[in-house]
Amino acid sequence: MIRDLIIRNRSYRRFDPSVKIKAEQIERWIELARFSASGRNAQPLKYVICTDSEINSKIFPHLAWAGYLTNWDGPAEDEQPVAYITVMLDKSIAENCYCDDGIAMQSILLGAVEDGFGGCIIGSVVKTKVAKILKLPTCFDILWMIALGKPAETVVVEKASNGEIKYWRDEKSIHHVPKRPLDEVIYKSL
Repeated sequence: MIRDLIIRNRSYRRFDPSVKIKAEQIERWIELARFSASGRNAQPLKYVICTDSEINSKIFPHLAWAGYLTNWDGPAEDEQPVAYITVMLDKSIAENCYCDDGIAMQSILLGAVEDGFGGCIIGSVVKTKVAKILKLPTCFDILWMIALGKPAETVVVEKASNGEIKYWRDEKSIHHVPKRPLDEVIYKSL
């Protein structure tokens, strides 16, 4: 069911590096994005798939991983993603992508979760460095990075209380994600 996929689709930040993902599998997930809605049907998003461990190790230092976890610098070397998708706006097609990027990334990650993988959308990217590593043309504007792999952590969704929505890790390294209750997010039903 779609509800179960959405609930399982968490921001995973630690991965099992022994479980690789083939580029062809990631292509299938990107195809889900290709079939998804696009404002004006402009389809201005482009992607770079990287499963090369050497290139991934060059990308990794240019990403920030979890703003609320101030004492954590990101996954340890043996927990890093096995793949990345660079999500870009092709400015030769459009100057903005409206909400296409969110729709596309949700589609990609739902496909990944359905296949037993997971990921994390990363917005804190040193774009100039990553663009240089990937040798991108200037018409491509990096919007996001999606880190991918077989999750090596437990993420628990729980009800937010007293408006506290910051995610956190407990002493067993379980990642807790508070979500506002439905009666707080539905303002009005007429």
